[in-house]
Amino acid sequence: MTEDEFVLNEFYNIITPNKINLFDRIAADRTRHLTIALENIHQEHNASAVLRTCDCFGIQDLQVIEKDNQYQIQRDIALGSGRWVDIHHYNDELNPTKTCISSLREQGYQIVATTPHTDAYTVHDLPIDKPLALFFGTEGSGLSQEMLDEADLHVRIPMYGFTESFNISVSVAVLLQTIRQRLTMSSLDWKLSESEQTRLKILWCEKILNGGTALHSEFRQRYQKD
Repeated sequence: MTEDEFVLNEFYNIITPNKINLFDRIAADRTRHLTIALENIHQEHNASAVLRTCDCFGIQDLQVIEKDNQYQIQRDIALGSGRWVDIHHYNDELNPTKTCISSLREQGYQIVATTPHTDAYTVHDLPIDKPLALFFGTEGSGLSQEMLDEADLHVRIPMYGFTESFNISVSVAVLLQTIRQRLTMSSLDWKLSESEQTRLKILWCEKILNGGTALHSEFRQRYQKD
């Protein structure tokens, strides 16, 4: 038994069977093959709705670029999803967009700009064989020109009405619904590995228990002594 497996087993001796079944089921469908990045979103309602959407579609990581606007969660919209999704903030004074892009590229992601002003890929033919970081911009002006220029790929959602774009939270949901379905139907290895699932479930256990951090440390010390 590995150290992480030991720690998880100790946590599972404490939490309820219902929580165990829930964590096992949800972790098995979690992915880091896709991640969402928000650039300078200023409407808290939409930002919180995106967080909730990520959780619903099994997206484990949300990237938040804070240029002029600090990312705030509205609890009545997010409905606790901030406990289960890892939020990564980019707010350095020089160039948070560039920092975010560089970090994701180092992790092996292709940078994908979502925009209605291109005849590039649609959600139906966007290549999904490599991990994708899908970037979304502000509600009014969309992504910055720097972001559009830096992107490896551009993607659009087909539109059939007079309005040229969806609300950002709707756009995220449409893209994730389609791409997640395509991944499910593919032979790609897009879900978390067993070891990644174990580490994630440890984190979730830690979050739901009073003194979870101290328990985590105690379990690791116990394993190392044995």
